[in-house]
Amino acid sequence: MSLRTPLLALLVAASPVLATAGRTNLHASLDETVPALLAEKHVTSVSIAHIAQARIDLTVAYGLQDKGVPATPASLYNIASLSKPLTAEVVMRLASGKRLALDEPMYRYWVDPDIAGDERRKQLTPRLSLSHRTGFPNWRRETGKVLRFVRDPGGAFGYSGEGFEYLARFAEKKTATPFETLAQTLVFDPVGMHDTAYTRRPWFDGRIAIPTDAQGNALEPAIADHFIASDEVYSTPGDYAKFIVSLLRHEGVGDALAKDRARIQVSRKAEECKPEQRAACPDEIGFGLGWEVYRFGDETILMHTGMDEGVFTLAYVNLAHGNGTVLFTNSANGPQIVLPLLERIGEDRAFVAFLRRTAG
Repeated sequence: MSLRTPLLALLVAASPVLATAGRTNLHASLDETVPALLAEKHVTSVSIAHIAQARIDLTVAYGLQDKGVPATPASLYNIASLSKPLTAEVVMRLASGKRLALDEPMYRYWVDPDIAGDERRKQLTPRLSLSHRTGFPNWRRETGKVLRFVRDPGGAFGYSGEGFEYLARFAEKKTATPFETLAQTLVFDPVGMHDTAYTRRPWFDGRIAIPTDAQGNALEPAIADHFIASDEVYSTPGDYAKFIVSLLRHEGVGDALAKDRARIQVSRKAEECKPEQRAACPDEIGFGLGWEVYRFGDETILMHTGMDEGVFTLAYVNLAHGNGTVLFTNSANGPQIVLPLLERIGEDRAFVAFLRRTAG
């Protein structure tokens, strides 16, 4: 659905007075409850951006960025695997500009030396990477530090960071352009993401939310000096929310590609819905192009999470209603506050209830 459709056009045109009232009430509610929640769950900080009516209506942070340093909306977090939707968007915008095709064989421009002798390399396409169907493991360290196929490409789902690394290198070779340059010119600059980067920047100094373990002990931040397509991007929830708003507006891609992004490429309902949970399950669950996809009736929700040592992040958006939430934490205990926060925000209740049931 595009902002040019009647429903989202109506949402965007909704009364600013109502939007302000909702923002004020949500802000007050979070102020009242989040500090105690952080203390109870031993989470060092959380930074939040909320999207309503396809606009960012709130950015707020609680807790500590570092010892004695309060977290603010400008604090930078390692977003872990939330890097993947950003990388996916670079590829989607390249496809929109016809600089690559989602279903073209990648071997004509890039083959990892580890699989040069495996004929299955010829089956790999950007679509398979984006929907986690390359057949690669998550990381090659799982296969003796050598990239191997653990299943045939194009078949079953298998979450793979390696698939995204492979895709990014293909994009570089196909366009003869460094991937970070592609990200900057196609996504970060057009969207206005001035606080997001794949690799270390001078402006990181004094802004990083230091990761912490379950006991609250500070850990060394992981900062990439060479881009990683699937991990370790640094950003703020406000910047990431700008990115989500751009998806709602179909910026940089046409309606057909935007629809393809939200189409389930590989179903995961059998794995995600236990028989006793079927009544509460979404109509469909699976992976689209760079995002997990949940369908409840005529509503489609895109979600992704990220977890590294001392870090947990989550972002989701309801494409039908133009609302969503971005949550970044710098704590190994971060997952423990996500559902209470989403329940406090009080939107997309069927979706949040499903997450609650699957979390136990």
